[in-house]
Amino acid sequence: MKNIDLLMGSLEYIEAHLNEDMKTADIAEACHCSKSTLEKLFQNVNRISVHGYIVRRRMMLAARRIATEPDESILNVAVEYGYSSHEAFTRAFKEVWNCNPSEFRGKRFTELYPRTKPIIKEGDDYVMGRKQVDISELYDLFKERKDCYFVCCDIKSLVPINEISHKAGDLAILETMNRMLNAAGEDDMVFRIGGDEFCMLTDSDSYEYAENIVAKILRYNGEPINYEGRDIPLSLYAVATKFTGEYLKYDKLFYELHDAIKGSKE
Repeated sequence: MKNIDLLMGSLEYIEAHLNEDMKTADIAEACHCSKSTLEKLFQNVNRISVHGYIVRRRMMLAARRIATEPDESILNVAVEYGYSSHEAFTRAFKEVWNCNPSEFRGKRFTELYPRTKPIIKEGDDYVMGRKQVDISELYDLFKERKDCYFVCCDIKSLVPINEISHKAGDLAILETMNRMLNAAGEDDMVFRIGGDEFCMLTDSDSYEYAENIVAKILRYNGEPINYEGRDIPLSLYAVATKFTGEYLKYDKLFYELHDAIKGSKE
């Protein structure tokens, strides 16, 4: 349980201090562990450094501000998330979102880098080494739209793309989100629910509507992303699903969405 407590504590500390000057050593000290121990655990569970996770979470929140508050200056947002200059903030933002902050004005927003949880509870057991994405925002919307369809997506063969470069893998994740947003209706919402898994909660109870979105997404299959001048084909699995019957609890919804994605591969 020691490692579980450490990871949970470190993630909570990060979320509470995203607007402050925060270093890995500060987090380790607050969690009463060594910096190397914390880095090792983060790499094992999140497949990313502590600093990389912090940057992505900051850029996710910054993107939300820019997208939803068009009158807020980019410099003010930069300062809020620890950047003293517009240039430094723009470099970090572009590294995550592959575009300049100004291009995010009015953009439909989705949590490309949501909070993560270091464990998944299975019955009475806590399983170490697996990552669960926080789907609280999705779950709240699901309670309002429980009769609506989901469209679930997964990247085909992300591992070979990551073997080219983790940056290429990040571009594949970003392109997956963009393809889903391009296929979505005005009130449909896209969420990342895993490493390379996404779902769209539509605002429709029509199977035909959801299947039309699936068809739009699949039409992009085979189109490449470009990484340093190299074209890398990208294809997705996609499936429409709807949950009926007993009201789903939070964890049950998470598992049902991932089961739907698994079913689309059979």
